[in-house]
Parts: sequence; C-alpha cells; structure tokens
Amino acid sequence: MENWKRYAIYYTATGALAEFGAAWLGWDIATGGELAHQGFGQMDADEIARMTATPRRYGFHATLKPPFALASNSNETALRQDLAAIAARRPPVTVSGGLRLSMLDGFPALTCTAHPPLTALAAYLVRDLDRHRAPLSEADRARRNPDRLSPEQRANLDRWGYPWVMEQFRFHMTLGNRLPDPEAARVLETLRPRLVPLLPDPHVIDTVTLAGEDMQGRFHMIDRHALTG
Repeated sequence: MENWKRYAIYYTATGALAEFGAAWLGWDIATGGELAHQGFGQMDADEIARMTATPRRYGFHATLKPPFALASNSNETALRQDLAAIAARRPPVTVSGGLRLSMLDGFPALTCTAHPPLTALAAYLVRDLDRHRAPLSEADRARRNPDRLSPEQRANLDRWGYPWVMEQFRFHMTLGNRLPDPEAARVLETLRPRLVPLLPDPHVIDTVTLAGEDMQGRFHMIDRHALTG
C-alpha cells in the first residue's frame, strides 16, 4: 500500500555504525521504530534528544536524491523497479580516507572530502529518477529562499527541485540540529570517542536505500539495493 507523503534515495549505513546512529538520533530508519535516548559522556538523554530533533525524523542517512512527492503519472512499484535497475548498473564507490566527524554549515555531521565518483552517483540518481518526481510547488520553492541562493543553486532548484544537487552536492550524514558553537563543540566532543572507531577507512558506499516519509513526518526504509554494476 502506497501511503508515503514523499520518497527519497538515501545511503544508509549497516552494522555497528547504523546501530550507533539510530541510538544517537532516537529513530531507526531500518525498522521504523523509536529508540529511547541514552546519555553519552557529559550529555544526558534529554539534552541529546533536544539537539537531535531535526535529523531524528529522517533517520541516520546521507541524502543522494532529496525527498520528493511522487508524480501523478508514476507509482511506487515503478519507482522501486527503476531504482533496482540503476543499482544493478552502478558500481560501489570507495571513499579513500573514510568519513570524518566535522561541522557542516553549523550541523554536526559525518562528511568526506570532495569525491567525484560519489558526486556522480548522486547526480545519476537525481537525473535518472526525476520522471518520478512531482513538480515543485510555489510554496516549496519559496521555502528554499531562492533569493539567497547562488545562480547555480537556483537553477538546480528549478530544474531538479533542490538546490544542493549535481556539482553543489556534498555528502553528509547529519548528527544534530544547527547549533551554536559551544553546543556544537560539546556534541563533537561527546561523539568523537564513540563514533570515530566505528568509521572504516576506506568507506565503501555499496548500497542505495529507497525511503518513504510517513504521515507523521518520519522516514522509513522501503528497499535497500546493492550497487553491483
């Protein structure tokens, strides 16, 4: 039954890294279940819950094709089939140096240095699945504050429904809200000894995940496909 408000194509981790990310955010995208927050280091459970409220509903992930409403001439079955076909054609991406814990525009996140094969994978998914995306509404376009975007970002917004795609893409797995510097420093200090040992080097992006947003705004994994091209 198709009961999702929006769909997205994500990279979602597996194993110990996925388990930590789900516990930290308080939402397991793979099982579609809430997890009770626990204290880490000098941060108690309530503080972590407050600082992770924004990314919690998306789950621990990296966005490859941003959330989109389904086009009127598409359906979930067709979307799933097209994603499976793309995954069968595209090879895994090996990120030398792995992921690193850092701040990205005020958000604590796992990031990596610019990596053309990873940018190309995201661009391929954005472009080749675009027939499934409903046109962006004027309200959604306005919400992106187009006047504050660069010309390239505005062009992406109008063509692909999101500013930070194609050459503007930056791989990241968000771990908290946008935070002031003192709170951000506490988050990084708390995360570093627990999270860094879980990060492989190199980090291999070998799957893509189709996720759906439920009526409460939480994202769930629908399918995960191995990149086998």
